[in-house]
Parts: sequence; structure tokens; C-alpha cells
Amino acid sequence: MQGLNHQNIVNIVGYGSDGHVLKPSGREIKNLVYILLEYVTGGLLFDLCQTVGGMGEDAGRYFMSQMMETLTYIQGKGVVHRDLKLENILVDDDLNLKVADFGFATYKKIHKLNSYRGTMTYMAPEIKEGKTYDGRQIDVFSCGVILFIIVQGIFPFKEAKKDEYFYNLINTGKFEHYWKKVGGQNLSDDFKDLILKIFNHDGKKRPTVEEIKNHPWMTKPFSVKLQRQTIQEQLQEKRHEKTTVDSTPRQGNAHSRGDAQLL
Repeated sequence: MQGLNHQNIVNIVGYGSDGHVLKPSGREIKNLVYILLEYVTGGLLFDLCQTVGGMGEDAGRYFMSQMMETLTYIQGKGVVHRDLKLENILVDDDLNLKVADFGFATYKKIHKLNSYRGTMTYMAPEIKEGKTYDGRQIDVFSCGVILFIIVQGIFPFKEAKKDEYFYNLINTGKFEHYWKKVGGQNLSDDFKDLILKIFNHDGKKRPTVEEIKNHPWMTKPFSVKLQRQTIQEQLQEKRHEKTTVDSTPRQGNAHSRGDAQLL
């Protein structure tokens, strides 16, 4: 990470091996290795998606554009992440993404990797199958999973295996049935085209970052300012609803059990 510096990455601001900790007991531990990271206000992209739910295609376009700029940058530096997921992406107060946790990242032979890295629900099929893989292609696949969740509010499949029900529908070309099962009948044809290309079982047939950036779905005009405002309003509304629910007096008394205590 030391050589990376980008507006959509949690950047390193310092590091060393001379750290020390003074415990309450008075014991001092010296010569600790430490890394200082940029402080990001806000929270995880996971929390945003969990709170708001499916945010629609413009929100997906808003966040995917940032993800593609991030991949353009790190791939330009010869780096692949290998564990892109909602839990490894922070969102600041202005809804700018900040990719974190480069623990599985590598810059060595990124076109020919074979280590089992990643998180099950975001992992490309070639990793699960123990094949040699291109790190750039598996990062694209993970971004597709992230995009789908932002737009629809659910995972596209449990994991990308041929015997998994939902991924098998994609893999066998039963697209109409797949979109019906995931509630995506009303999604645009351009979105469906892009996401299915990203989820291709063959990594070599997935679009590159540049091809994604130039895809008709990505190039459709939208207002960044308006979309940011819309997401912020949705987030505030959901938080207000939760606060209202949490502050509503519960029915029954202290000794009651069951549904009377549930809202």
C-alpha cells in the first residue's frame, strides 16, 4: 500500500517499527510495528446497503464509477486487491468510496495467480475451482457482486459455483428465469447485459475495466450531485425510521414474553 495514493483508497499516512504501548499496569511494550491510516468519517458501504437496501441503477452507476476509477489506478500500478467486498469499502460523509484492507493484495505476477484468496460470496469461480487466474479479472467479478447488491439490495447468488442454484441459471443461459427469481424483471437491458458479462464463468470473457467504463449502462448521463443528495436523503429517512421504532414503548410488562416485546 505504501506506493498507492488515491482519493478512493484509505491511504497510509505513516508507519514505523518504534511504536510503544504503556499498559494500565505500568508495563511498557516497545519496538512495535505500526501503520497509520487515513481517518475516514462515515462508515462501511456494507452498513449503507444494509440500512437503505436496494438503491437503484443510478446509485449503482454512481458508486461503480468510483470503483472503476479505483481499479484503473491500482491496476495501473500493477496491483490487484483480491478481496473487494462491501465490508472492505468505507464511505465518507460525502459518499466517496474508500477501499481498505489490502491484506490479500499483490503486485507479483498478477496475470498468473493461484492462491486461494477472497470471500466466498464475492469470489470468482476460477479461484474456487483451483485454477490459475488473472487478478484483474477476479477484481472485476467482485465489483459485479458489489454493484448488484447496491442496485438490488440482495446478493446475486450465494457463491459462484456451477452447482449453486442462482449462478447455475446464469451459467446455463436461463437469464429470464434468473431475473425473475431475483426480482430484476424491471432492471434495464443495459444493466442486465453488463452484469451478466461481468459474471461470466470464463474470466477471459469478462469485460476489462476500460470496457466497463465505456459500456452503455455506465455512460448513461446522470447527475452526480442529485444522486449523492438522493442517497443521503434515503439514509437519513431510514435512520429516522429506525430511531422512531427503537423509541416506541414496547407493549406488555417486564415479565411478558413472545411477540408482545417485538416490533
